[in-house]
Formats: sequence, structure tokens, C-alpha cells
Amino acid sequence: MTFTGPLAQAWPAVAPGMLRPPGRCLPVPPASDRAAWAAPDPATVRALLSRADPDAPWPVPLASGYARYFRDGDRDAYEQVIWARHRRVTRAAVLAAVTLDERWLDEVADGVTLWCEQSSWCWPAHDDTYRRHGAVVPTVTDPYLDLGAGEVAAELAWIDHLLGAQLDARVPGLRARIRHEVDRRVLRPFEQRRDWHWLGLDGHVHNWNPWIHGNVLVATLQLVDDDRRESLVGLAVEGLDRYVAALPADGAIDEGYAYWWNGAGRLLEAIDILTYASSGALTAEPVPALRATVAFPHRMHLGGPWYVNFADCVARPSGDQPWRELHREARRTVDDAALAHAAAHRTPGSPVAHENDGLGRLLRALTDPAWVAAGGPPPVGESWLPREVWMPSTQVLVARMAAGTSAGLTLAVKGGHNGENHNHNDVGTFVVALNGVPVLVDPGRPTYTAQTFGPDRYDLWTMQSSWHNVPEIRGLAQAPGPEHTADDVVVSSGSAYAQLALDLAKAYPAAGRRTRRRGGPGPSVEIRAWRRTARLDRDRAEVTVRDQWELAPAGLAPTRIHLVVAGGVRVRPGRADITARDGAGMLRLSWSPPVPCATTVRELDDPLLSDVWGDHLTRLEIDVSGLGAIGTLDLTVKEQQR
Repeated sequence: MTFTGPLAQAWPAVAPGMLRPPGRCLPVPPASDRAAWAAPDPATVRALLSRADPDAPWPVPLASGYARYFRDGDRDAYEQVIWARHRRVTRAAVLAAVTLDERWLDEVADGVTLWCEQSSWCWPAHDDTYRRHGAVVPTVTDPYLDLGAGEVAAELAWIDHLLGAQLDARVPGLRARIRHEVDRRVLRPFEQRRDWHWLGLDGHVHNWNPWIHGNVLVATLQLVDDDRRESLVGLAVEGLDRYVAALPADGAIDEGYAYWWNGAGRLLEAIDILTYASSGALTAEPVPALRATVAFPHRMHLGGPWYVNFADCVARPSGDQPWRELHREARRTVDDAALAHAAAHRTPGSPVAHENDGLGRLLRALTDPAWVAAGGPPPVGESWLPREVWMPSTQVLVARMAAGTSAGLTLAVKGGHNGENHNHNDVGTFVVALNGVPVLVDPGRPTYTAQTFGPDRYDLWTMQSSWHNVPEIRGLAQAPGPEHTADDVVVSSGSAYAQLALDLAKAYPAAGRRTRRRGGPGPSVEIRAWRRTARLDRDRAEVTVRDQWELAPAGLAPTRIHLVVAGGVRVRPGRADITARDGAGMLRLSWSPPVPCATTVRELDDPLLSDVWGDHLTRLEIDVSGLGAIGTLDLTVKEQQR
């Protein structure tokens, strides 16, 4: 049964004659258009040349690297080899288009052939070869269509579009090989096997959906020239429509800012390509959520390189995002704030994009005059920052002292539930930033391994509520699952304040019932209520968090409110003084009543964490056990002048 979502309701069906033919269907001029390619952005070309070395050995993915995921859970080593190959092929393709030099054309041909000879384009962490065949190496007769396979297929399609005439002259037969391998590994499986989890047939969609469908779309448009073309495009559109249908009206992404670029951002990119390929018949304009999501990145911005990082996001992501994609969508939607946010990352005289972005995104950035010309003097302030934003779909509130500046305190607080995409058990957690730098933090995620998305995910400390800014109630942490949710969520705001109030009881496994702690007989736990109110008071220039609880009278295990701190910490009775990172200043945390507070230092040895936070994080453990089964604790956060 065909799915009917917002796109199907707004768009005509894909029909013969609607789409531009291969060679003219992708919105980048081919290398034979010398007006476009004889002299593209010189800074980008120089940067690519500086990293290119056609005499270096090619990165080679090994069977032992593939098998390692199934043996010890390591996925990163193999994936790094694959990304190195992508970067090398991308550099060569652009340099071949610019120079038409046979050296670079041969480099492209070598890279294409290596892709075609590689046993699998799938990343081992995604392959079902072990589950279906008991194998720890690829089963070449049963290719798995994942993010990795889609990336290679799209890269080959962009090369075919960009350098088709040159490859036909230099390496006859190579383009036929491209078509054969993409059809065998990607298009036929996409067409014939319809149990891919990322299709969203059960209504659950995540960033794989638009990422893979967008790449399938590029491959189909360029590499298919028979009567399958329209049906494959129609199938990809139907898949994208499932993601659009799940995209909330506020445009928020529960996977967080870092996943927007390869989630909603990929969706917008795919629709933009469809708009070009259909000569304007298929556009994003009729769907309001597609406009709203363009604002999501700047709404999550704290200041400088820092972003709100709930779920599996890092608080200080790489600045090498494909900003041109956001810039294009901001122009389309006439979103001045999003446009300013994107343009602030375009420095005149610097490269317009990086090969890390992928070939398609790099080509589009190089051939977009508006992006090449964007930027200018560094912006004064951060004009795109809203004073506050409330996203009801994810129950996230971000509030700052004033619009257009990260100065002073910023509060980000979330409700939601513990069954979100890339979930952490963090209902009711909050982040406090000082001058744009997080001080009370969400640690983020470590390097992905087999455990990250397996049954033992919540054995990882970064995923546990114990390392988020929430209470641990009589020794119990929050539990995973969508049933563990915030309740009675109320947001309110005015010129002088913004606050979120919510009940956390249902986020815990004992909420609303009497249970015994795991491991045998013990005191029963009943959380009748745990009301949290997090507030930014602009007049007083402070953040307050009030916790009010009602528990069953019995219970010997301690109840502690945890606060995860980045920076230097000095604890005194009833308070903690914190020196923020990046020279952002000092905060004083005080709590009333002045109950005891212990600390735990977590050493960080994973670069995805230590590159953000340094060599450790500190957890404050405010012990409220002595306040009884019914009690209140008030936390106040204020900037301290040096």
C-alpha cells in the first residue's frame, strides 16, 4: 500500500517526462562546462591540492578490520579507512574537474575501481551478515543497504555526472562498471527488499531515512535510464515522505543538533535535488515543518563553538559542517536568522567546503555563487540567537538573558522521554552555560562501538541518568523506554523570566508502584512525585532549579541530586564555585537547605569526550536524604565577578 504523507498530498506523482534525463538531472555543471570549472574558488582548490598525494598508497579496508566489529565491538578503525578513501576520491574528482589533468583522472579511475572491487560498501556495524549467514565478513550475494552503501553509490553517481565524458575518453568501460555495481549493491536491494528498518514502515523514523533515500535518489537520477527510473524515484519519494510525516511542526530533531545535518538537513538536500530534477514541479514550499526545521541549528546554539547537546550529540562539534546547505535553505525560506548563522561560518578567502562533507556537498558549495560570496567581517554578537525558544515536540526550552547575544547565563532544559532516537536517560536534565560556554553539562557521547546500539547501551556511563543533571532517588536511576517520561509539563515565560516545570516520577522504574530493589529483599521505593521547576530569572541574572518530592516513608538508600560540571570546582558548605572553561568566567552554585555535597571525578580517555571537556568531568552529589520523604531543595546559579 502506498504511503500518503505531506509530500504525496502536495506533490504530483512522479511520471514519465517529469524528470530531467541523466547528465542533466543534478544541480552541478559537468567538467565539460569550462566556464564553471576552469577557475572555481581558488582557496578551496589550494586546500584540496595541499592534502592530495596521488603517489601515496591507497587506504585499504581489510577483512580483519571488518570482522573486528563482530569480535570485539570496534567499528571505528574500519570506518576511518573508509572515510579516508572517500576523502581521497573526492579530492581527486574535484581536481580532475578543475584541471582535466590525466593524473587526476587516473586517480579517480583508481578510486572508482577500488570501490567496485571492495567486497561490501556496508559498514560492519550495520551489516546483518552475521545474523543472517553466521559470517563476520561480507556476504557478497546478499548486500546490505546502509548509510555506507548509500554514500558510495551517491559518490559514484556524482563522479559519473561530473566526469562522464572524460572517463569515457580516458577509461572506456568504467562507467558501465559503476552502473552494474550500484544496481547490484544498492538499487536492486532497495527495490526488492522492503524490510529495511530505516524505511520507517512502522512509523519510527530516524536520520538514516533521509540520508539513505537521498543517496538512492542521486544514484537513480544519474545512473538509471530505463523504465525503472520513475518507479525508483517514486519509491524514494515515498520513503522521504515517511520522514516528513514524522517531522514535528516546530522542526525539532530529537536526535539533536549534530544529527540535524545528516537527518533533516539530508531531507532538505534531497528535496532540493528533486526540485531541480523535476524543473520545479516538486518543492519543499507546501510543507510548513520543512521551513521550521531550518531554524533548528541556530535555536540550539549556545555561543561560539558550543551547542545544546542532548541525546548523542557533542557540545562542541566540529565547525566543519556543510554550512552551505543551511545557507541555501535559509535563502529559500527567507529565514534571516538562519542565514546569518550560516554566513558567520563563511570566512572570505577560506575554502567554501571540505572533502569531509562528501563529494556532492563539496561540488554544490563550489558552484554556488551566493555561498562563495557569503561572509564578510566577523559578526558583532550573534544576531541569530533567540531570547528563548520552546519546542513542544521534544519538550526542550532554551532561554538566555537577551536575544542576539550569548552574554550571561543560558538555560536549556528538557522533558521528553527515555525512548527517543539516540536516547540518553535524561528526563528533566538541564544545561547552564556562562557566556556561551556550558558549565553544568551533558557529557555527550563516546566513540561508537558495538555496545552503543546494543542491549548493553545503558551500561555506558554517558547514557545513564547518573551522569546527567537529575536526581538519583533512593539509589535508583532513570530507566530506558518511551514509557519513562516527563509528566505534567508546563512552560511559561515573560520578559523577565522563562521556566519549565515538570514531574520526573515516571522516568524512574519505581514510579507509581512499590517495588523491591534488584538483587533481593530491600526497602521498597515509591516515587509519588518529583516536581522540578527550572527557571531563568533575567531581572536577577540567575538560574534557579527547585526540586520538590514526595516519596514513600520507608527507604534507607540515599537520594542525591547530581550535577555534572565542566571546569574547576571548589565545594564549600552549601555552595560550589566553578571556574568555567575557555575563560568564560565563574559561577557560584548555592543550595538551600545547605545539605552535604560529595564529588566524583570522572577521568576522560575517549577523544570524543576529552576533546570537548578536557581530561575530566566532576559530578556534584547533593545529598537530600536527610530532608525526608517529603522535601524541597532550591538550587541557585549566579555569575561571580572576578
